[in-house]
Amino acid sequence: MRALSVAGLVALGSASLAAQGVMVAPHAVFIDHRLRSGSVLLYNPGTEPVEVTISTMFGYPVTDSTGSIALRTVAAPDSTLPSALAWIQAFPRRLTVAPRERQTVRLLARPPVGLADGEYWLRLVIAAQAGRVPISGVADTTAIQVGLTLEVRTIIGVNYRKGPVTTGVALSNVRAQLVSDTLVTRSRLERRGNAAFIGMIRETLLDSTGAVRASYNSPIGVYFTMEPRLATVVAPPRLARGRYWLRYEVVAEREDLDPTVVLKAPAVRDSVQLVVP
Repeated sequence: MRALSVAGLVALGSASLAAQGVMVAPHAVFIDHRLRSGSVLLYNPGTEPVEVTISTMFGYPVTDSTGSIALRTVAAPDSTLPSALAWIQAFPRRLTVAPRERQTVRLLARPPVGLADGEYWLRLVIAAQAGRVPISGVADTTAIQVGLTLEVRTIIGVNYRKGPVTTGVALSNVRAQLVSDTLVTRSRLERRGNAAFIGMIRETLLDSTGAVRASYNSPIGVYFTMEPRLATVVAPPRLARGRYWLRYEVVAEREDLDPTVVLKAPAVRDSVQLVVP
């Protein structure tokens, strides 16, 4: 039997998976220089054991020319990048998580002597062998069974902080347009300080009387500079003709993270007019 390993998100139509990998918590790790350690909890909700491999890489979110967010990776980051790849290790690197079992992966930091104050990054990659899916629709002319061995990868951020760390974001070039029933926005975000900005983009659509017609929230992490594109379906689907204002703000708040790890920063705001003909 030959098997194909598939990494990342896999769409297989009506095929059922023998397992769904492992659940990972938290989805971001923040390590303090005084403690120099952290941990990630893995949980297997399935009925079969899952083989897990742990690895690390350096990367940070960026946007392409269309505003889509992607992870830029650097195989060998140099001293110009705030990388912790060379001195943070994960233990164990290979493990088996039994059904309904929890296991802990520990992160140990050994920073170099004289490390400058600031924030340093890496990405933790949890690769789980998530079962085997048979391929249907193939004529059974031999005794060979054909299937896919699935690998589900979960990538989470690890941020190491030493000494005073500050962050902030500069907002510029906000623009918006209504495409059918979808509100599309872009803006330029530039990080300030010596740590990544982790927060939320909040959008509020107001009519000519100042009444709120819709509001949207989107999490964002600004590590350098990016121009994210957000697309949201407006409810109700069709806005009446007239002038509207989009209030756009970026705040250092996140509901999905422990408030103690979210660095404080001033909110930044702008607004742009929309005309529905």
